[in-house]
Amino acid sequence: MTADPEHASDGHAASDVRLVASDLDGTLLGPDGAVSRRTAAALAAAEDAGLDVVFVTARPHRWLADLASHVAGHGVAICANGASVVDVAGLRVLEEHGMDARRVAAVAARLRAAWGPDAVHLAAESAAGFASEHGFVSEHEVPAGSPTARRIEDVLTPTTLKLLLRAPGRAQEADAFVAEAQAVVGDLAHVTSSAAGALGEIAAPGVTKAATLAAWAAARGITPAQVWAVGDAPNDLPMLAWAGRAFAVANAHPAVRAAAHETLPSNADDGVAVLLDRAAARARARAAGGQHAR
Repeated sequence: MTADPEHASDGHAASDVRLVASDLDGTLLGPDGAVSRRTAAALAAAEDAGLDVVFVTARPHRWLADLASHVAGHGVAICANGASVVDVAGLRVLEEHGMDARRVAAVAARLRAAWGPDAVHLAAESAAGFASEHGFVSEHEVPAGSPTARRIEDVLTPTTLKLLLRAPGRAQEADAFVAEAQAVVGDLAHVTSSAAGALGEIAAPGVTKAATLAAWAAARGITPAQVWAVGDAPNDLPMLAWAGRAFAVANAHPAVRAAAHETLPSNADDGVAVLLDRAAARARARAAGGQHAR
């Protein structure tokens, strides 16, 4: 998307930024999965300028332990593609927007009926942690003691924040895999992806990063026009469409770059830090203007 006058980086609408919403993996975090010194400094400067910065991520809350020191004064992150709001310091789930066990079972039944019972491998993220079917292979370390069973239905908690799907016999390119899964699941759930490979991330209908971020912002009197959002993957698209100004890092999925008003340097080159510095400068200018007006 090319910038238009309303969203121009030097325009009035863009200058009123009050909240920066950033994805983590592939966006704010470097290729090593860590917060660089440059980005850490930019996060601290943004907080000092009175700017809210919210991490909006596909990660479950248990993956945020190393990020607590970088969360602004509000202390929360939006996790599991919008299915939870988390107190990062205590790794506590404050809000759940998940699926009950009946809906998860219905989603699983549709997938198995369409693709074959032995072709579908599922796992679930909940406030209690991770659970999986025996055939589900995780790319990440599984917490010790995580329950496992032949069928995911046997290890569910009352609320599932995110259902994870692998099906080695299907398309292995992320966009095609998600499209196939969504066609099977229909209106039972929302399927997206935050990775390059064939891993489906399934949430309750209407649960997206955008929906939860919108509610969080509205509760604080922040309008979409006052939000800058940045991401790299298809699961970020609803958030980018909702925000007043949308940014992509240079390493983003082509659809994300096309949806953004502006492309930043890559996550390896601290693109989000560039954005935060710009937003913080605007926040300081707004505050100075308010003082002069008095």
